[in-house]
Amino acid sequence: MSAETTSAASLEPPWLHVRREPFEYGLLPLPSLIINEGVYAFRNLRTKLLEHVLPTPSWPVSNAATVNVGSHGKFGKKRVASAGIAASLGLQEAHAHLVLDTLASVLPDEGGDIDPLARSSVPDIESVGADIDDVVLLLYIQTYKRVPPRAHKDAAAVADVWPTPSVFDGFLNATSPLQTRCPRRTLPCQAEEEAHQLAFVRKHLPSLLALLAESTEDGDQDAKVITLEKFQHLALLLRAGDASTDLLPLSQATPFFANSDPDMPAAPVPLAQVLDWMLLHLCAASERTPGKAHIKDNGIHDSGGSEADVPMQDACVSGAASSPSGGATVSNGLTQMRRDWRPEGVTYVDGVTRASVLKTEADLKSGLVKVANCHDSVVYVLGPLKYVSVFGCSDSIVVLGAVGKAVRVELCERVQLIVASARICIANCRECLFNLGVNQRPLVIGDNHNLQVAPYNTFYPKLEADLAQVGVDATVNSWDRLLTLGLIDPHDSISHPAGVADAQAEGPVLLQPERFTNFAIPKWGEAEPQQQQQHLQTRANPFLLPKPFLLAQQHRSKAVENLKQTLKSVALEENRKRDLTTAIHAYFKEWLYSTGNIRQIYDLQGHERDPKAMD
Repeated sequence: MSAETTSAASLEPPWLHVRREPFEYGLLPLPSLIINEGVYAFRNLRTKLLEHVLPTPSWPVSNAATVNVGSHGKFGKKRVASAGIAASLGLQEAHAHLVLDTLASVLPDEGGDIDPLARSSVPDIESVGADIDDVVLLLYIQTYKRVPPRAHKDAAAVADVWPTPSVFDGFLNATSPLQTRCPRRTLPCQAEEEAHQLAFVRKHLPSLLALLAESTEDGDQDAKVITLEKFQHLALLLRAGDASTDLLPLSQATPFFANSDPDMPAAPVPLAQVLDWMLLHLCAASERTPGKAHIKDNGIHDSGGSEADVPMQDACVSGAASSPSGGATVSNGLTQMRRDWRPEGVTYVDGVTRASVLKTEADLKSGLVKVANCHDSVVYVLGPLKYVSVFGCSDSIVVLGAVGKAVRVELCERVQLIVASARICIANCRECLFNLGVNQRPLVIGDNHNLQVAPYNTFYPKLEADLAQVGVDATVNSWDRLLTLGLIDPHDSISHPAGVADAQAEGPVLLQPERFTNFAIPKWGEAEPQQQQQHLQTRANPFLLPKPFLLAQQHRSKAVENLKQTLKSVALEENRKRDLTTAIHAYFKEWLYSTGNIRQIYDLQGHERDPKAMD
């Protein structure tokens, strides 16, 4: 079949797109999870996991309300908890629980049949367990390597954004992730990442289907088939859609499983038939609607590097034929996309410099947010969120709302992040402060320096409602139960000297209680809530402060109150009082300018005049 014919067929609905979440939030830097022996090794692993299957679980009440009717029987078979994962893979208990929790965070929670683990609360994850096939698929993609970074073409522009050299420059290993960051190198664009993920899935789709395949009833080992139940597990990696809807159940997108009766499931389909159909309909998200993909003169940047599993020339080929989508189809069916292409449904805060940005629930498209390359700025993203990525930022404050799935912070310097989330992963950052309200242990990976963590320290009127909506429990805060993993991420495409992988990673330290302060989120002149709704508003930090931090806060408040009373009661002549007031105002104004907070005041004033001014 020619490239033109293949591309035309792939653009006929429905389309299959790679889910970004497993690759952005589901890769774990544990070398023991990477299995390179092929399908045979994964089949042996499944056999080991089957030896530790949980008894038929009785779903917790908190979870049962969110699971489709009938899911108990469908998802109650062949499930495993972290103890079984630890025994099968030889992992520590904490690492096995991390695998289970990571799977819970990346499983799809919308569309057709939803696995109960995807909507389980934190206390229920162990009792619910994971489907063994989902565990095997998650472990399979641990062989994925990220797109290699590329040299920045505009060093002058980067130098303007990163004007202050770091004290770590020149003291770290030349291949350290911190030394390959801007201005020397920069991260791949979203289009490159999507093309790379798509190339990985296309290459490994035969093996993935082989893992899910079963023998025919006559026992013919050469005639493998795929059942409806097995096929649905691919929803971990793929989503389906057409022009009339944003999301279809994966099984309903296929001609051989669509509209099957639950009481009489569709007959198993030959593996080869399923593979052929999927390859014809698997395409980049930018090809979802004809005419959506565009091309610049140079198409996707070819870094010239290669990666052990999917060579970059397979994902980013310059020679191409014309495509009905308006882009150019390369030999492997990928489409060259614009460097500034951004996936639908993701809210971006990108490249903000010396400014304040506000995004509220009305601005959020689907709970997916990326905050990238912001410098000397304050970013507010307030509302119910699902996944958030923060990378490449410096000298900034980022305040996030309630994040139900996961937050990933990467390659940031001198950033204060304030977030209430189910999970957070911190990678390759330095001199950052994290004020956290998290239900699971914070994961710290890579080459980090001078990081501090502290309890959550703010609130806004809808915070408690947003926490309830996304399933974050404010009574559970594991901010200080850090899990620090290896210095080197095996998914990184950068080569490292021998022995570096054995180096001890530097973990964050806990902020001293006397340095803890509350952060006030401005109201931006919003109207007061109606009388009947006032009791629903959050009026204080919903996360309970540890006693040392609470005592330090009370001591500071008392000291401020004593100072105010002293200033009020001191006997001074009127001219002395005016001098004192003038001096206080002068010092305050100097502090505003020296810290850059004066700009925030101007930004807030501009927002009050024009609500769109901070977008």
